[in-house]
Amino acid sequence: MTKSKCRFCNESLKVSFVDLGLSPLSNSFLKERELKNKEKLYPLHAYICEKCLLVQLEEFEKPENIFSEYVYFSSYSKTWLDHARKYSELMITKLKLNESSQVIEIASNDGYLLQFFKDKKIPILGIEPAFNVAKVAQKKDIPTISKFFGIKIAKELAEERIFADLLLGNNVLAHVPDVNDFVKGMKIILKKQGVITMEFPHILQLIKNNQFDTIYHEHFSYFSFHTVQKIFSHHKLRIFDVEELSTHGGSLRIYAKHEEDETKSITDNVKILNQKEIEFGCDDIKNYKKFQEIVDKIKEDVKDFFVQVRNEKKKVVGYGAPAKGNTLLNYCEINNNMMEFTVDLSEHKQGLFLPGTYIPIYSPDKIKDTKPDYVFILPWNLTDEIMTQLQYIREWGGKFVVPIPEVKIL
Repeated sequence: MTKSKCRFCNESLKVSFVDLGLSPLSNSFLKERELKNKEKLYPLHAYICEKCLLVQLEEFEKPENIFSEYVYFSSYSKTWLDHARKYSELMITKLKLNESSQVIEIASNDGYLLQFFKDKKIPILGIEPAFNVAKVAQKKDIPTISKFFGIKIAKELAEERIFADLLLGNNVLAHVPDVNDFVKGMKIILKKQGVITMEFPHILQLIKNNQFDTIYHEHFSYFSFHTVQKIFSHHKLRIFDVEELSTHGGSLRIYAKHEEDETKSITDNVKILNQKEIEFGCDDIKNYKKFQEIVDKIKEDVKDFFVQVRNEKKKVVGYGAPAKGNTLLNYCEINNNMMEFTVDLSEHKQGLFLPGTYIPIYSPDKIKDTKPDYVFILPWNLTDEIMTQLQYIREWGGKFVVPIPEVKIL
């Protein structure tokens, strides 16, 4: 039993959602000289609040120690860039954004998304806590503040009369330890008739498709639509529309406004998704307690695959070095004796080693040179993109392996 409190409603956390054992921070990639040092390991145990049903991890490391120097750059995924471009086109049309509008993105990364608004001469501002990533955006002439977002920075922007017509954040809500400070900050800098959009993985899909590897220390919270509505409502923000997306294995894009803004009506999508969650059981804590069994079965299947490959004297390498991959490999006890190496398009990761497993990361060219029997796809949400990119492995009879929602050889 834990004595921790829910980060939203302050209720004591007693009910386990899933226990993934001890794990390093999933983006704490290692340099070769660091392999001799003892790594810090933290409990990776998600709990569910009995009162508000928010699934969450305890906070073991401050965000400043996780995000201030970051190795994830959004621009390396073609799929994600396409998603960002389509989103910008949708918002420009839907909200009638123009040269007198203001778009603010929280966790703007390397400017991968704001560049599309900039191309249309719409004023933009990025807020990105990772200094090294913000620097890349600034070099692209994307105005970027390198700070953590919350009430403090919101008040500073308000004093400068900087308010958002569109305030957005993609895959940041889950990364926030103080969710109340974050949402209250958004209310402060949203114009009277402005719109907030937030995208985040949907826990319904996480449970339905066994996506336990999307749980890692950088993700403090895992949201249902039911719970996120409670949080926004508590801060006098109303979610008036929602879309289900395919990104990251199944995400939600919520649209929020000030409660007092009567210019936007609640869409049928809100009612439909609320009903869908009730039918799935997102409002019943009993349905969250069953997840551990499913996760344990996947662990067995992954380990069995690697044992079989070793017995057949065949070679497995990985594709990708995503945070989710590190959760999966560490939990399933896969190390550099079982997977020789992994590859990644990001030059920022090449030459480093995966935390916990010490698997080296190379350029994708290494696959052509070594001709492995299997390529184990760690960012399974990009399977189609990766299989297209590496279709040449079929020339020597190579096959792809995808671990989620179940182990499949393709």
